[in-house]
Amino acid sequence: MTFSADLGLAYPELILAIGALVLLVAGAFAPKAARAVGWGGVLVLAAAAFQAATGPLGRGFSGGIVADDASAFAQVAIFIASAIAIPLGQPWFERRGVHNFEFPVLIVLAALGMGMMVSAGDLISLYIGVELHSLALYVLAAMHRDNAKASEAGLKYFVLGALSSGLLLYGASLVYGFAGSTLFTDIAAAVQHGAHTGVLFGLVFLICGLAFKVSAAPFHMWTPDVYEGAPTPVVAFFAAAPKLAAMVLFARLLGQGFGGAVVQWQQVLVALGLISVAVGAFAGLAQSNLKRLWAYSSIANVGYAIIGLSSGTAEGVQSMLIFMVLYMVDVTGFFACLAALSRRGKAMESFQDMAGLFKEQPGIALAMTAFSLSALGLPPFSGFWAKYFVFKAALNAGLPVAAALGLVGSVVAAFYYLRLIKVMWFDAGEGATDKPPFEARAVAVGLALFSFPLVLGALVWIEPAAKKAAHAFGLA
Repeated sequence: MTFSADLGLAYPELILAIGALVLLVAGAFAPKAARAVGWGGVLVLAAAAFQAATGPLGRGFSGGIVADDASAFAQVAIFIASAIAIPLGQPWFERRGVHNFEFPVLIVLAALGMGMMVSAGDLISLYIGVELHSLALYVLAAMHRDNAKASEAGLKYFVLGALSSGLLLYGASLVYGFAGSTLFTDIAAAVQHGAHTGVLFGLVFLICGLAFKVSAAPFHMWTPDVYEGAPTPVVAFFAAAPKLAAMVLFARLLGQGFGGAVVQWQQVLVALGLISVAVGAFAGLAQSNLKRLWAYSSIANVGYAIIGLSSGTAEGVQSMLIFMVLYMVDVTGFFACLAALSRRGKAMESFQDMAGLFKEQPGIALAMTAFSLSALGLPPFSGFWAKYFVFKAALNAGLPVAAALGLVGSVVAAFYYLRLIKVMWFDAGEGATDKPPFEARAVAVGLALFSFPLVLGALVWIEPAAKKAAHAFGLA
């Protein structure tokens, strides 16, 4: 392909890169126009999402960038989630006296990294995308600089993120050394009849590095502390879009790079998924802080997505994509509820704070109830359909034990979701809550309505789009 054709495939990334630079310069020269920079970021992300949905498909830059149905599906979802994060987060910071224009710029840069992740065609672009989005997330986690917990969260995330980067690099070097190429297509040819021992060692390190990015146990150690300490709107962002990006990268690496070694990596993923479900379900029982609770909930939910991916089939990848998109709605909505709630200027983040919430804020309480029931997997909420597709794919792939144990994990986790609902609806209140800000309440209620009933109509589009995207990974 010509250089201009290669650039055409990378238009979504170019829009984000140029947009971030323009917004950065605009914010530097007009720091008081932070809101304008924020809405500019929303427009940039919307333009990138439109380009991803309508742009050309193919391979560019000698196979380093892949624009296909999978990358288009993931980029549209990621850019929309990123766009929602800006109006949710910027007013939150302003109410706490943090007036900055860097927040939307960092969101756009993180989205750029995630866009590269889902369209990576080799190990080099994989690493560049992972690091670009990670560096932005480290800064976002510590953005509330006057808060000691936020600074601690950013430092922990950075230090442990450096460890995962080392695992990724070491695994990539082993794969390159034994397979002779960094391109996924060349690696697939090298492992067509089974992977060499050296390549398998490299793959294990790559899986460990990516497992850290998605908070899969036993690489989850950073998640509860970072979720508790980071600003609530920031948690809403990096609990959603980055997880989808990393899971799509997971699927692309395993499907396009190691599709011939499914038997050799399938059991590793099954174990990773079940450990994550168990850790998330049982450790969540002991939590009193809701941000830490949903950190463990995210660990368990990533486990379900990995179980779907471990099927090693196109149906399994489809189930993972559907699961992650629907999970993004629930987790973003729940943290939007937390961002909307305060009492006498103090954030409400514990079970005790939520006592009697239905009497004080019935709309927010109903939204949190919907998200809790959805995360539990109760029909007909979106979380039920997400788990339905995952368990169905696992059963069809001959993994009934994984599906059964995953279902047991859902039953265990139901305790803390139902406990939250009970506290909100039936316990005595702690006093009047502050008036919820419009933007956080709008995001929470809108996403709750998507969780049910709008999801029933949305699945008519999401399911075939995810199926089309899954076949791009080359699995049977």
